[in-house]
Amino acid sequence: MSSRFAVVEQGPPIEVFLLNKLFTDDTNKNKVNLGVGAYRDENGKPWVLPVVRKMEKQMAADETLLHEYLPVLGLEQFSNSSVSMLLGEDSPAIAEGRAFGIQVLSGTGGLRVGAEFLNKHLKYTTFYYSNPTWENHHLVFVNSGFTNPRVYRYWDDKTCAINFDGMIEDLKNAPENSVILLHACAHNPTGIDPTQEQWIKIADVMEERKLFPFFDSAYQGFASGDLDRDAWAVRYFVKRGFELVCAQSYAKNFGLYNERVGNLSVVVSDSKLIPAMKSQLTWVVRGMYSNPPAHGARVVANVLSDKKLFDEWRDHIKVMSARVMQMREALRAELVKLGTPGNWDHIVKQIGLFSYTGLTSKQCEYLIQEHHIYLLKSGRINICGLNPSNVQYVARAMHDAITKFPAQEDQPSKL
Repeated sequence: MSSRFAVVEQGPPIEVFLLNKLFTDDTNKNKVNLGVGAYRDENGKPWVLPVVRKMEKQMAADETLLHEYLPVLGLEQFSNSSVSMLLGEDSPAIAEGRAFGIQVLSGTGGLRVGAEFLNKHLKYTTFYYSNPTWENHHLVFVNSGFTNPRVYRYWDDKTCAINFDGMIEDLKNAPENSVILLHACAHNPTGIDPTQEQWIKIADVMEERKLFPFFDSAYQGFASGDLDRDAWAVRYFVKRGFELVCAQSYAKNFGLYNERVGNLSVVVSDSKLIPAMKSQLTWVVRGMYSNPPAHGARVVANVLSDKKLFDEWRDHIKVMSARVMQMREALRAELVKLGTPGNWDHIVKQIGLFSYTGLTSKQCEYLIQEHHIYLLKSGRINICGLNPSNVQYVARAMHDAITKFPAQEDQPSKL
């Protein structure tokens, strides 16, 4: 008897998860995982933040904590603390009651809920994302009802920097009410962010063209070690008078990857609009996952609302961001020492977890096959996969791949 499910075709693998499986299955003692988007310490191990461990022990000992459902829009203390962290405690938007947040399923959930709300209630159908961007952005927005996906130029292969003129030109040509997806800091995958002067020009064009900003903030504090610096772009847009939404994730900066802790912050021009917006967001969430989980949100809320714990957490994110910066310097120094063809300054100019190395897909394939170094075919590497004991090995392998398979002369050089 034939099955009705026989029509289901095999879906393509998700590259980053496939890479992780290949790495896990590899028995080579020199193997290195530069694919997965998570922090690793100097021994290549996951790091549960001490402040998180401390808070979880407190919570486990608290007999008053129950497993009852949270409200549909989540834990209010968590969302209020998240909005405050994003916009700054002294934000006029908060003081005037024009900003609010709702708890969502990490950054992805924030993008999904925000996009569905904009599509359903504001009837927005066109969205722009950077070329390149995090591979899930396109899928999430299309699944939310957006029918017109477009890209704006961002990465310049030749200079290993932002193609800012191209980006501005594309934004100038965007139709009114297009939703523009912007990385708040630590652009994934390139690691290159606009300067403050460039953000001002981006805001000028978006204001003039009546475009809607949707920020994705996955790395606040983790990128530079400074919460305020990493939120500068979002705060500037709010100061300029933009209405906007921002998806916030606590996967990276709290190390709470599998707890799916996120917040969707919304800033509007009139506080009287918020009750109706919250009522409709309630129905978006109700039809999607009904309500969010409590554990991770409680951890974050308790840490953010306690001065001593908050300061402890800030020290942790400084440790993480400093280690990333040290590894950037170390990789560049090794490549320079080896005389590896090309200029490697972009590795230290980039920020956050990832570096867009400029390696070709053939070079990446060679690194996986010959050297057991696992990275995305785009050449994106997770800098946290590097540590003092493997950075020399990785640099030598990169040197080997680049000298064996130089970038084609007829293609724009990525080096």
